[in-house]
Amino acid sequence: MQKGKKQSFASTRNACKLCAPLGAILVFRGIEGCVPMIHGSQGCATYIRRYMISHYKEPLDIASSNFSEETTIYGGNRNFNEGIANIRKQYNPAVIGIASTCLAETIGEDVPQLIAEYKDLHINEPDLPKFVFASTPSYCGSHMDGFFETVASTIRTFAKPADKKGTHINIFSGFISPADLRMLKDFFSCWGIDTVLFPDFSDTMDNPFWKDYHLIPEGGTPMKDIIRTGSAKGSIELGVVLNKAALNGRVAKNKKIVTAGEWLETSYNIPNKQIYMPIGIDATDVFVKELEEKTGKKIPEKLKLQRGRLIDSYIDCHKYISGKRVMVYGEEDLVIGLVSFFHEIGIKPVIVASGGESSVMTEEIKKILSDQEEKPIILEGSDFESMHEYAKILKPDFIVGHSKGYYIARELNIPIVRVGFPVHDRSNGPRIKHLLYEGTQELFDRIVNALLEYKQDHSPVGYKYM
Repeated sequence: MQKGKKQSFASTRNACKLCAPLGAILVFRGIEGCVPMIHGSQGCATYIRRYMISHYKEPLDIASSNFSEETTIYGGNRNFNEGIANIRKQYNPAVIGIASTCLAETIGEDVPQLIAEYKDLHINEPDLPKFVFASTPSYCGSHMDGFFETVASTIRTFAKPADKKGTHINIFSGFISPADLRMLKDFFSCWGIDTVLFPDFSDTMDNPFWKDYHLIPEGGTPMKDIIRTGSAKGSIELGVVLNKAALNGRVAKNKKIVTAGEWLETSYNIPNKQIYMPIGIDATDVFVKELEEKTGKKIPEKLKLQRGRLIDSYIDCHKYISGKRVMVYGEEDLVIGLVSFFHEIGIKPVIVASGGESSVMTEEIKKILSDQEEKPIILEGSDFESMHEYAKILKPDFIVGHSKGYYIARELNIPIVRVGFPVHDRSNGPRIKHLLYEGTQELFDRIVNALLEYKQDHSPVGYKYM
């Protein structure tokens, strides 16, 4: 098998990706007052709810139009209307976010037309919610494709231009943790920068304790902010793959799927910049430089101190991690950011894998590791059994990725540092930090301590001093 190429076996063995509507649901939870709805079978909504609850440890309501055999034959118009009516009766939401499934897409459901017909029938009702639709069949992509397709669809639906450009910056954050989102907001607040952060599920997917159950959790990007993305001074997208993956196979050769930032640049002349996820000093410095150029404001002293402490910890702990070999896997943009970070601290990625199939990841990894003597095995469209086979041969010192790769670390008797989504076998999934100087510091400490703990546990002599 060639590096970076999709594997040639007939079946997938423990896929390194999830379904596209799951990504869409997370974006809808990042819109204030939004209730998500799956246009398809009830099983899709149940699977997504169970999978996300296990990671975020929060209640999650997902409505469904509940396809049956009859619906599959005659279409889902009646189910769609009944589903919307039930949502409005139970939740009275400000927004209803609708994601299609494989079944709805296969039978050719025209969801925008269904929305238009429903709005025409109820046009005089004062509490009519706003609607946004994302086309997310899983046979054309992963949860990341669904996520970014939904971000782009939301911006296309609601963003409006203004007579005069604002001074605010759009930040399209990607599939990151609620803790990372809160940290980004603190980062901008410390700097005094006016931003629109979308999607923002920092509160809706990591709630405080409630005495009474909230049908719609507080939080999310307000609709007024989503609307003003169309009048921003500029946009920054945290990622370089975004939705440039399998969903591109759905469009004609003379077209391409564009990201939210690209659409705003083309439609409203808002400059857009795509950068690596800011993991590590180098990538965060790039992010800081972009903010300085767009706002004319210099980085605050508080953030300079965070950067300085991070550099100091690199110096303190370099001897414990230099030359260690790692297998890293997960969403493509997260993996690219992690590989850049590993290269920065002297760790050698030997297996780099994702279930995504953009080919962008392979190109970026080759650029980042161009001076690494031991060239990594790069796997796109990969599954965990393929990673397992390579890991048995290459014997990495540790693994970085989400919970689905734990069994590989267990069999090889090496540490695993859990990052990204899903983390199903620990309690801190929504609180794992990855980004900026502060998040990198926590990630760096976790990696160093995992390697120290492994060395200590396997030492013939017990010791309690480094």
